[in-house]
Amino acid sequence: MCELLAMSANTPTDLCFSFTGLTRRGGVTGPHKDGWGVAFYEGKGVRAFHDADASARSRIAEVVQTHPIKSEVAVCHIRQANVGDICLANTHPFIRELWGRYWVFAHNGQLRRFRCPEGFYEPVGDTDSEALFCDLLNHLRRHCHRDSPRDEVLAWLVRLSAAYASEGVFNLLLSNGDWLFSYCSTKMTSITRRAPFGPARLKDADLTVDFAAETTPDDVVSIIATEPLTTDETWDPYQPGEWRLWRKGEVIRSGQGPVRPD
Repeated sequence: MCELLAMSANTPTDLCFSFTGLTRRGGVTGPHKDGWGVAFYEGKGVRAFHDADASARSRIAEVVQTHPIKSEVAVCHIRQANVGDICLANTHPFIRELWGRYWVFAHNGQLRRFRCPEGFYEPVGDTDSEALFCDLLNHLRRHCHRDSPRDEVLAWLVRLSAAYASEGVFNLLLSNGDWLFSYCSTKMTSITRRAPFGPARLKDADLTVDFAAETTPDDVVSIIATEPLTTDETWDPYQPGEWRLWRKGEVIRSGQGPVRPD
């Protein structure tokens, strides 16, 4: 299986600390050595990096680890291939435009028999993940529009995620730059850091950061990951079937099952 990582923050924040821990799992402390990718939103733009090499030995990953790219939303993925060749076209996160925004998608799981019906969006590579992304966007394009209320779009995301999860393992990260949607089929966890900030130590690398020295009292930064990345913090695990919608570091909607009216 692959591993996921995302960030939602109320102020532009770099992902260097968490990304450093995750990259070690791509070939050193974990088996996810079949490519990696990360996407950072900057306004409506997306700065993306992909590599078909293992993240633990990727020179491009070294640049991302040491260059503090500031973003309010970031999505990252390290791959252990089970469907599709090991190549750049099959590295997550995948990116498409819908309603004048870039949508970024990363998936952990497997739906071997899934085939994307013909539609406006088509996969470039040969992974089930990209086919799922295209199918999801085709449904949104068909049933919603650019001015649809957020809860209407959210209801479709939850409905589709549950349908995909009924056919296999479907752990999802999806963002349009304004919000971040996460869905847990089997395994996902999160942590929200806010004042008073303290130190944190990575599980997979000899690195500790004192967030009190790196933040302001008003900062709120949430990290979503497949597995906890630190050893000295309390992470909040998702339950199977649970979804959370994040915006500016906070959970603004969550549940298990269909979206209920506020």
